[in-house]
Amino acid sequence: MAIIWFAAAIKLFTKIMETSLPTVLVRPGEADRILAGHPWLYHGSMLRLTQPAEDGALVQVKDHRQRFLGVGLYNSKSKINVRVLAPERVTLDQAFFEERIRAALAFRQKHLPGASSFRVVNAESDFLSGLVVDKYEDVLVVQTAALGMDQRKPLIIAALQKIFSPRCIVERNDTAFRKFEGLPDANGILVGNLEGPVPIKLNGLKFEVDILGGHKTGLYLDQQVNYQRVAELAKGGQVLDCFSFLGGFGLHAARAGATHVHMLDQSADAIAASTRNAAANGLTEKCSFETVNVFDWLKAQTATRPNEKLIPRFDTIVLDPPSFTRSRSTVPDALRGYKEIHLRALKLLKPGGTLATFCCSHHVDAVTFQEVILAAAYDAHRILRRVATYSQSPDHPIIPSIPETEYLKGFAYEIVR
Repeated sequence: MAIIWFAAAIKLFTKIMETSLPTVLVRPGEADRILAGHPWLYHGSMLRLTQPAEDGALVQVKDHRQRFLGVGLYNSKSKINVRVLAPERVTLDQAFFEERIRAALAFRQKHLPGASSFRVVNAESDFLSGLVVDKYEDVLVVQTAALGMDQRKPLIIAALQKIFSPRCIVERNDTAFRKFEGLPDANGILVGNLEGPVPIKLNGLKFEVDILGGHKTGLYLDQQVNYQRVAELAKGGQVLDCFSFLGGFGLHAARAGATHVHMLDQSADAIAASTRNAAANGLTEKCSFETVNVFDWLKAQTATRPNEKLIPRFDTIVLDPPSFTRSRSTVPDALRGYKEIHLRALKLLKPGGTLATFCCSHHVDAVTFQEVILAAAYDAHRILRRVATYSQSPDHPIIPSIPETEYLKGFAYEIVR
C-alpha cells in the first residue's frame, strides 16, 4: 500500500511540475542538439511558449511532439532564449548549486591535484550555463553572464561560502556578454574584505593577482598546465615572451633553466607586476622587461636594410596574444594579424629554435590556426617540425558536444631549417 501511495504521489508531483512551469516548445529538428548536451536554445529554434514566462524564470523544454527535454532559464531579451540546466526536473535552490559546484570541484581535484588556484566552475563545461567561479587561494571571483544566474546570485554565494569558507568573494561582472542579457556591469566585494593584490602560487611559483582591477578575473588560469610544458622546451637558451602579461610563460621558463628571458607587453601595469613577480621568485637577474606594442617591436626587430642579413637571436619564442577576434565577421582580419606576428617571430628564431604559439579565439579552429602558421613559415623560408600540441588546462573542461567550450589551442614547432 505504501509503495502504491508513494508512486501516486510522485506522479502527482510530476504533473504539478509540468503544469506549473511554462513550457518552451522547440522546432522540429532542434531537439537532437539539446539531447546531445548543448544547453543553448536560440530564439529561432523556438516554436512557441505555452504561457507567459518572466525573464530569468525556470521553464521546461519539450520538442514539437511534447516530449520532455529538460529545464532551463528563460530570457526573452537574450539571443539565447533558454539555457538548459538539467535533463530532469530540478529545483534551483542552494542545494542544487552546492551539488553542481561540488561535482565541478571534484573534477579539478582529480585532474589538477595540488593546485590551489584554478577555475572552479566554467559555465557550460560544468552544466551551469552563465556562471564562472575562479579560485585564487582563499579568494573567489564570481561572474554571472546570464540573467537567470544573476538573479540567483544569493543562492550561489551561499553555496560557495558553505563549500569553501573563503576569505572574500568578489564580483567581476564587466563582460560584454551581460549586455546581451540586459544586465548592467557590476563589480565589487560581495563577502569579506580585500586589500591590494592577492598572492597566489601556480606550479610552485609566486604571482600577485589584482582581482579587483586586473584583466578578466585577474589571471589566465587556462594556461596553468601549459606554462610548465612550454618551460621544458626553453632550457639553456634565450627566450622571448611576447604578450607576457604577468610573466606566466617567462617566469616558468626562467625557473626551468633558460639563460635569459625578455618579456614584452603593452600594459605598463602588467610589466610592473611581472617585474615584481620575478623578484618574488628570485629570478630578476635572468629576466628583462619592456613595455611596448608587440607588433611594432617585432616589426622593428626584423627590419633590415638592402643587402643586410637578419641575425636570429632567440632559442625560444612564446606567442600568447589576446583574442584577435570576438566574432566570425572579423576572422579574416584576425588571420592576417596572426600571420604577421608568426612571420616576424620565425625570422627571429635560431635554427633548431622553438616557437610556442597560442590562439584563444573560439572562432579560429586549430586547423585554420596551423594553416596560418605554415603560411608564415613559407614566407619566412622556414621548415617546421611540430613537437607539441596544447589545449586549455583541465579546470576549463571541454565538452565535445558543446563546441563553445573549446577555445584555446596551441602548438610548439622546432625550426628544422
